[in-house]
Amino acid sequence: MVRLVEGRATRNTERTRRAVLDAASQLILEKGAAVTLAQVAAVAGVSKSGLIHHFGSRDQLFIAVVEDVQERFRATVLSHLDLSENYPGKMLRAYVRALCEGSSQAVATRDFTAVASWGGLHALPAVSAVSDEHSAWWHEQFAIDGLGVERIQIVRRAAEGVALAALSGEEDEASIATARGLLLALATDGTFHTPI
Repeated sequence: MVRLVEGRATRNTERTRRAVLDAASQLILEKGAAVTLAQVAAVAGVSKSGLIHHFGSRDQLFIAVVEDVQERFRATVLSHLDLSENYPGKMLRAYVRALCEGSSQAVATRDFTAVASWGGLHALPAVSAVSDEHSAWWHEQFAIDGLGVERIQIVRRAAEGVALAALSGEEDEASIATARGLLLALATDGTFHTPI
């Protein structure tokens, strides 16, 4: 009986944390770092004291949001990793697939590509440190992926740009698919198979 109660408490804690992180992400996307704990609590459907119980402070919540966005995006990219590809660029191609999958509704990629526009959030040293840590992880993964630094930079930044353009409604499904094909070709053998 105690285990059931503990399990229920854990599920409730996880649900509350998820609701707060989702609400905070959405509000930060809409309003930048000016959001208040009261606004986040209201959208998440929890009390402000309940939010503080889980996250401690506004800064700790922001750190948790950035960490969550980065982790969800990492999981999304890893889900696109094709282990049968036994040639250089495997991780970079997974990155392209995740960012250019054609759906601007993909939450992990939407949140990840919008992080740069979360006004003021990265001014917090602890948030900046989280972003730097994840950036270093990606840099390391791409470095061991077997492609040249220049090609990695071009493909990575182009994929991020396509995703950001899709998020803002500037790209349709057909143009995203074309860009994805070109970037995958560039991340495979360094040439475009389709004339551009």
